Amino acid sequence: QVQLVESGGGLAQAGGSLRLSCAASGRTFRDYIMGWFRQAPGKEREFVSSISSTGVRRPYADSVKGRFTISRDNAKNTVYLQMSSLKPEDTAVYYCAAGGWGTSSNDFDYWGQGTRVTVSS
Repeated sequence: QVQLVESGGGLAQAGGSLRLSCAASGRTFRDYIMGWFRQAPGKEREFVSSISSTGVRRPYADSVKGRFTISRDNAKNTVYLQMSSLKPEDTAVYYCAAGGWGTSSNDFDYWGQGTRVTVSS
């Protein structure tokens, strides 16, 4: 079992930045691919980014490429999502997930409770 707890969400203005954190406990953190997903009101949950256990591989959704950066600190059992140049369309609940490679929710086994990000124009 892996327990995931997100933090860092909140209100930001368009063009601003936020950093999300996800603290993991339980099974060995470094064994897992870690990912971030988001779900906007009335929409399906969508893939944002993921990161390999070593941090070398970091795919991103086209909608966030160049603006968001995923990273992880295996010593702290934490994965981060640095969000810059935020847009109102980034408004969503952001979820941290642990599992394997893929961009589908089904590819990940463990989920956090989510943290809300609201971007005002």
